[in-house]
Amino acid sequence: MSACVPTRADEPRREEHSHEPHSPPPARRPRLAGADVSASIAVFLIALPLSLGIALATGAPLQAGLVAAAVGGLVAGRLGGAPLQVSGPAAGLTVVTAELIHQYGWRTTCAITVLAGLAQLGLGLLRVARTALAVSPAIVHGMLAGIGVTIAVAQLHIVLGGVPHSSVLDNLRELPAQLARVHPAALAVSVLTLALLVLWPRLPGRAGKLLRKVPTPLVAVAVATTTASLMGLSLPKVDLPSWSSHALAALPDGPVLGLVAAVLTITLVCSVQSLLGAVAVDKLVAGRPEQSSQVGRSDLDRELLGQGAANVVSGALGGLPIAGVAVRSSANVHAGAVSRNSTMLHGVLVVVAALLMVPILELIPLASLAALVMAVGIQMVSLHHIRTVTRHREVLVYAVTTLAVVFFGVLEGVTLGIAMAVGVALHRLTRTRITLDETEGVHHVHVRGQLTFLAVPRLSRTLHLVPRGADAVVELDGSFMDHAAYESLQDWQNTHTVHGGTVELVGRRSGVRIGEPTGPAGLQALTGVAAEESGDCRCHPWTPWRNHQCEIPEAALLRDGQPGDAQGTGADDAGGGAAPSDADGALRADGTDSAEGHGGTGEPDKVNEPSPTGAGADALARPDVLQDKTADASEDTGTGAATGTSAGPGAGTGAATSTGAGTGAAADTGTSTGTGTGAATDTSRPSARQLARGISAFQRNTAPLVRGELARLAREGQQPSQLFLTCADSRLVTSMITSSGPGDLFVVRNVGNLVPLPGRESGDDSVAAAIEYAVDVLEVRSITVCGHSGCGAMQALLASEPGAAQTPLRRWLRHGEPSLERMSDEDRPWARLAGRAPADAVEQLCLTNVVQQLEHLRAHESVARALRAGELELHGMYFHVGEAQAYLLAEGHEDRVFDHVGVADLSA
Repeated sequence: MSACVPTRADEPRREEHSHEPHSPPPARRPRLAGADVSASIAVFLIALPLSLGIALATGAPLQAGLVAAAVGGLVAGRLGGAPLQVSGPAAGLTVVTAELIHQYGWRTTCAITVLAGLAQLGLGLLRVARTALAVSPAIVHGMLAGIGVTIAVAQLHIVLGGVPHSSVLDNLRELPAQLARVHPAALAVSVLTLALLVLWPRLPGRAGKLLRKVPTPLVAVAVATTTASLMGLSLPKVDLPSWSSHALAALPDGPVLGLVAAVLTITLVCSVQSLLGAVAVDKLVAGRPEQSSQVGRSDLDRELLGQGAANVVSGALGGLPIAGVAVRSSANVHAGAVSRNSTMLHGVLVVVAALLMVPILELIPLASLAALVMAVGIQMVSLHHIRTVTRHREVLVYAVTTLAVVFFGVLEGVTLGIAMAVGVALHRLTRTRITLDETEGVHHVHVRGQLTFLAVPRLSRTLHLVPRGADAVVELDGSFMDHAAYESLQDWQNTHTVHGGTVELVGRRSGVRIGEPTGPAGLQALTGVAAEESGDCRCHPWTPWRNHQCEIPEAALLRDGQPGDAQGTGADDAGGGAAPSDADGALRADGTDSAEGHGGTGEPDKVNEPSPTGAGADALARPDVLQDKTADASEDTGTGAATGTSAGPGAGTGAATSTGAGTGAAADTGTSTGTGTGAATDTSRPSARQLARGISAFQRNTAPLVRGELARLAREGQQPSQLFLTCADSRLVTSMITSSGPGDLFVVRNVGNLVPLPGRESGDDSVAAAIEYAVDVLEVRSITVCGHSGCGAMQALLASEPGAAQTPLRRWLRHGEPSLERMSDEDRPWARLAGRAPADAVEQLCLTNVVQQLEHLRAHESVARALRAGELELHGMYFHVGEAQAYLLAEGHEDRVFDHVGVADLSA
């Protein structure tokens, strides 16, 4: 261990030092940060014109938009669970509110808003907020797209100088007549507004960068208003009556069922939009380290309560329905807000404007506001969302929802979208492909997909095509079989066996059989290959994973030119291989594997988990036990051995010993001895034909299943959403631990998952080049640095001695020296795992290294630029191989805690 690294004995003192400064003080005076003040002004300048425009689009009194904006800032901002989400009148509610005003009148619509707020309060108290996130994203995106189309078509009439109608069909039907009588002044102001909305964010140069800080909606409306005033254009303008005549809510008047449907619609749209907005804000904040350290994750149940309270107040005061608004929320985050004070202060500014700026607001042309709202509606039809649902094969759900919202209404559209989503899910569940083919006299029945009662008729027809007395293999490639399918299959198997035939049932993992073979052909049929070939390797790629632990029969060893006697499975299968396959263990000159961990797996021992004596020997004798137990024997004292023959050059005897010793008392040893002549071959390791056999298995079993998907990827090119930077360790299967498929991850692997600082690459720019390519060309949305337990690179760093010979490996590992320095720095809190202390210095350095490499990432220009623009997120991850457990670096913790990721977290 390096002298500069603190020893384990120092840990109690270090923990006491690192945690005390982060304890909350007994009392804290509220303070207003300068970042919150500037952010509130930016949000106010966006919210003011948008609130007026949305009120205009709904047909409500224009003051109603200002009331909703103020209440959203003050009430939802104070009580909500998403500190940086800004609430107010949302474009997604425009169509719903316009329909209610047209059908029931304004005062009843306010009462419906109050009732919807009460319903949201009830849902928040029931803590069902996360249930709303179960709605398919395709339905949500389709609903927003349909609302966007409706808004854009309606506001187009005002842009042209006319008046919109109540439905999309009426607006489309009257559009030709409206084009024939265009109002030139209204069109000119609208075109000027739209041009500024498009061009202002694209101003070039340093001056353009400064000007772009002024919110685009404010610039567009202000310039259009000034131009119209200076030119003396005669246009309809904003009319804000006296607040003394402002209409408040009244008792609801209308059919009960209609009112209930209206309340449910407002509740659904407001809740889903607000909760999805809170999740989106969390993602934006996570990509900005200066904010994520001060802002915690959203409490969705509290956010639902805050939205409900805001809707009750807004409806009672005569305001529009309220929901979280994406445009204002993203502006709040990008402006640097660090607390809910920015949201509340923006509400105060809206109140001041509504009381003191009425003469200025009444100069705004309605055509300019209509153009602004029309642009918002067009942006709600997102090409990114369309590509996403297409990639996930849910474009039909998206299209049905969008069209139904446009032509029938929001509630009807969402209902039809849900029905279509259920239909698509059932179709996928019942889409089972059953084929029959014959190979060398054996009939193979392949069942691809879930086997339910709906597939029983096709299964029965196919099974009865197998001749009586024939040898048959049924391969089930699915994760589910219901009782009806099971009985049908078993009845046919019993009948076929009675008539002299044989049946073998094989699961989708080759070598795993459902029941025992019922005849000699059971040894021969394994997905269409003869017994001799199937005996070589019974592992399928891209199926439930068992570490490719193939048992190579003695006959296969003889056929590969390895004569002799094989007893046991060899030390390699037991985890104490003759030589490590990567950098996670150092091979000594005497042939001993010095990898630290359980039985040579390279894992640090778990503490306080004793196992019975002799478990190590049992694991060596039975590799299946080792796989299932994942080498947990930290206190084992047993020893296991495996012997096999190997041929050395010339006559003689060769012996090799492989030992894996954990940090506890366990020491599992595997020994291989043999005599003979010829080329030396270790029979405990896979034969030289393993690569060819694996490729053959892929071509035979997996290629037909993935050829269509890979062909699509070949056509479209790679479009990964994440850069995953991890260690070269062979035990880290990135696609498995992230549940990713082809094309999802852009993976960079190196020894120690290191990110050299810019300028320190010394001729090796591979990591920096990959980062630049991923961020600037592939435009990934997140970068994850993943360390792992038992990392050989971290062990080598700890064991490094000053002045040692500079080998290529040591020169590379110098990029990890800042991690060593960080761990030894008394003034910095150590990175740690939630719930337990690091097992040893190696695990401590692995955690610290992830944190340090994230800092190195931020120093790269392409990453820093994307972070500033809010287009990129950085994540830290630690994977404990022996536990098969992932830990994510928690946001908002200065003491750098890696949180446990479990099944319950999937709903987050």
